[in-house]
Amino acid sequence: MEEVISISSSAESVHSEAHLVQRWLSRLEQALKSLNRDALGQLFADECHWRDLLAFTWSITPHQGRESIVNELISRQHKIQAHRFEIAENRTPPRRVKRIGIPVTEAIFNFETADGRGSGVVRLLECEPERAWIFMTSLQELKGHEPAVGERRPSGAEYSRQFGSQNWAERRAKEQAFEDREPAVLIIGAGQTGLSTAARLRMIGVDALCVEKLPRVGDVWRQRYHSLALHNQVALNHMAYMPFPPTWPKYLAKDMLANWIENYAWAMECNVWTSTAFVGGEYDEAAGHWHATVRRADGSERVLRPRHIVFANGIVGAPKRPRLAGLEDFKGEVLHTHDYKDGAPWRGRNALVLGAGTSGHDIAQDLHGHGANVKLIQRGPIAVTSLDAACVTYTTYYDDGLPIEDCDLLALSATYPIAVRNAQAVTKRQQELDKVLLDGLRARGFKLDFCEDGTGYMMKVRRTHGGYYLNCGCSELIVNGQVGLLHFEDIERFVEDGALMKDGRVEKADLLVTATGYQSQQHVVRELLGAAVAEIVGPIWGIAKDGELNNMYRPTAQKGLWFLGSGLSQARIYSHYVALQIKAREIGLIT
Repeated sequence: MEEVISISSSAESVHSEAHLVQRWLSRLEQALKSLNRDALGQLFADECHWRDLLAFTWSITPHQGRESIVNELISRQHKIQAHRFEIAENRTPPRRVKRIGIPVTEAIFNFETADGRGSGVVRLLECEPERAWIFMTSLQELKGHEPAVGERRPSGAEYSRQFGSQNWAERRAKEQAFEDREPAVLIIGAGQTGLSTAARLRMIGVDALCVEKLPRVGDVWRQRYHSLALHNQVALNHMAYMPFPPTWPKYLAKDMLANWIENYAWAMECNVWTSTAFVGGEYDEAAGHWHATVRRADGSERVLRPRHIVFANGIVGAPKRPRLAGLEDFKGEVLHTHDYKDGAPWRGRNALVLGAGTSGHDIAQDLHGHGANVKLIQRGPIAVTSLDAACVTYTTYYDDGLPIEDCDLLALSATYPIAVRNAQAVTKRQQELDKVLLDGLRARGFKLDFCEDGTGYMMKVRRTHGGYYLNCGCSELIVNGQVGLLHFEDIERFVEDGALMKDGRVEKADLLVTATGYQSQQHVVRELLGAAVAEIVGPIWGIAKDGELNNMYRPTAQKGLWFLGSGLSQARIYSHYVALQIKAREIGLIT
């Protein structure tokens, strides 16, 4: 498990660690400048990992092993011209830490390339202080196209005190209408991911339009079930440019987040069309843009011609509504979790919830809290981790008192093999913390699965984005029998008044909630962009051959098509890199 073993406070110790790191960075720069393979090779340990985020490769590219890293650095250096490698000032200073049990000196550094400025992370082995175990490089900005933030913020002179001309509100209304121009980027979805991307693009001068099918920005959260709150802490979830207020709770309620997202769209001047559905699109290779059809609230349609389409509508599509034996005979109400709001109408009545993932547990707990008699139907084994134990996952970075920009850099530094080893260590610790809870679940017959390689829910998220539950209290209800437990394989069929079990008894039900997940994003692409594009792109999410996520945050095989998804932290972090990749194409750095 990753842990800080010391944060040196003495000036002498900090100076020693900084000297060690700066010497390594200077040797790296000299080796790159002279294209000296041997000198480069001497800088990396026998086991070494490099993850590049755009700085050298214009993509998100991992490498393992000295030879692979050296070959890639040498092949890229002539064009990239990386130089000025220096310890980053005004950031977390070099420090001694343990990462997955390995003592290292960890440091954040800055550097430049021919086209941009970057930051990175290096971890030098304590046992071989001249050699790097982990190396990460990240493009932060393009020269001449720096984000308009802080000291570079716009003056506002074009609408401030310009008497007799349009004021800010009028200019914003005109800008959002897109009556006189086409957006360079069309973003599907105006949740946290779409808006983070729109804000990033705006700050670097790329014209973007978000289309949101729901009536209000934030409705993607606002319309979800009544009791929903985030399952990870606020420190992890801040949005780009606008962190949450320091007075807000650790676990945000859905309506707090919904209203914040709506305010974010206004404050960051994101162009959004609500009640607007993306109907479909075709890419015009000759013209270099999409023909993208959107349908407005009044039923009218417009064909937009963006050069890029970004799917920021999550990583799933329409609800999966299962075909269940005998369901047509069931006289009760059937709802998918997508349609479930709250348990108040079911007080004193019988309910079954099919599916034991996060939504299934939350809805079972909500029904119980409203006085329903509820039983959870488990279809397959899952990983269960308490919220307190889940915090172990992020403690190193996001609970360590570091600036969030530094936390994000440190979190980005792990290649897939390192992430697996970290997940194994964290999962082992989580199971120790949750032993009483997990033993209680097993005693009730609940089936647990922490993956064959022991990586638990952390890798379930990356591999399938399902099959886990971060316990908010439903597990205790199952352990003490307040929420019943059934197994799907014990059900013969559904009948008029409930579920007929194979032993002949009938589990009575007035309500069946199917917590059975959603269609894949690839299915969405097939419906909206056609089968040919879906096949060209391939799987979206899951582990690619290089250990990164399939078709996420980097170019797809379909020109001008991008995907961003998952939680708030991923929206904050990876919207930066997608925006930079689009900008680089807009100004001709990448064709």
